[in-house]
Amino acid sequence: MSSKNNMKMLHIVVFPWLAFGHLLPFLNLSKYLATKGHRISFLSTLRNLQRLPKIPHHLQSLVTLAPIPLPRVAGLPPDAEATTDLNSDKVPLLREAYYLMQEGVARFLEVRVKGDQRFVHEGASHVDWIIHDFNPWIGPTADRFGIKTAFFITTNAWTITVTAPTSYYKVLLEDGPGHGPNTEPDNRNLLYKIHEARKSLGNIDKNVEESKITIKNCDVIFIRSCQEFEPESMQLLEVLYKKPVVPVGLIPIFHMDDDEGVDTWLTVSGWLDKRKKWSVVYVALGSEASPTQEQITELALGLEESKLPFIWALRNIEGPSYKRVAVPHGFEERTRETGLILTKWAPQTRILAHESVGAFLTHCGCSSVIEGLQFGKPLIMLPFFMDQILNTQIFKDKNVGVEIVKDEKNGSIWRKNIGKLVKLLLDDESGKIYREEAMKMSKIVGDQELHFNYFEKLEEYLRNN
Repeated sequence: MSSKNNMKMLHIVVFPWLAFGHLLPFLNLSKYLATKGHRISFLSTLRNLQRLPKIPHHLQSLVTLAPIPLPRVAGLPPDAEATTDLNSDKVPLLREAYYLMQEGVARFLEVRVKGDQRFVHEGASHVDWIIHDFNPWIGPTADRFGIKTAFFITTNAWTITVTAPTSYYKVLLEDGPGHGPNTEPDNRNLLYKIHEARKSLGNIDKNVEESKITIKNCDVIFIRSCQEFEPESMQLLEVLYKKPVVPVGLIPIFHMDDDEGVDTWLTVSGWLDKRKKWSVVYVALGSEASPTQEQITELALGLEESKLPFIWALRNIEGPSYKRVAVPHGFEERTRETGLILTKWAPQTRILAHESVGAFLTHCGCSSVIEGLQFGKPLIMLPFFMDQILNTQIFKDKNVGVEIVKDEKNGSIWRKNIGKLVKLLLDDESGKIYREEAMKMSKIVGDQELHFNYFEKLEEYLRNN
């Protein structure tokens, strides 16, 4: 009998926040756990489940996509089931609806805990763990059924320390020498950075309170990070929360053998193959950032002023709560020889892996940053909201990128600044430090064995606790 068959196989429910920056890391974690033989029930709304990448054929018997109805909330558009469907001012309504999913999740758990015969053919079993997102009610709901809970933080440790309640930091002052990170000058500097970062976020009291309750009610914290990536912040988390903190690694993408968009990739790769090594800037602001038309115009004209090759994954569709944006008239014609604009799906990981790409102009979302640094691409950062702003501060400090500074009053950006930053990272000798530091970072972010080892330790924790 194989060692795998001797191991305890678990039934794990996962329930992420309704944003694809959360759904996709949860899905990747689910697929990994399924490769170990564990049964996964992935809970979300029907529309979100339909938009996820397909589960690999060999895992389909172990990963069940389970739809939970999204309760209606006044003012929330009827088809809005993820943050990508909304403008930022509507996201609080989606969060309200997400919290109202409690009844549907409880019903799902109750059926499985009681062993309803309708689910015997699925191999359903008592649920051992719930891996969840920011959610104050999951802990008490799980307790009703005797289920352990893990709070999975899909961003880095630095971000979560910044959103920790201020009262938690008193432990750093109360701990004696040798008992906490307060004794080290570098960590005092870290606390100062946290204070500055909190000021940049404005009113985050509600997020802080939800985080406090979620952490209080969970059994363990899983986090998308690792000691090699941010040792100070990882240490600080343990001290702040007085809970086990288990890093899952950075979850970089190692497999790019899917068939999605193969025709698009053939076009893009043919274009890239004609460019010099490290000469192209790839521009992608994610699916949820909502740049203004003025910002898009300045970005376009800045790329044009740089006179350097670019690929731009430009979100150019109308959504429920956001307006179409477009490049300036004549821009595509003027940059026909140097630029390629993709208005639909873009094979981002494949593009970043190509040797002709030398820099990544990004909104600085966690997954995008990891993909860029995995391949050693220095970052040109244009953040729009909370975690993106915090990530920008981190990576500026690490010298792996530069920031496009916005006007504090109206968010304006300037073409001349953009053009200079593109030249700096791609073409200037003075940008060498960013290129070198990004390559050093890729040794950590792109280390397949390192991150698989973190997965192994995570899976071991779930089985043994």
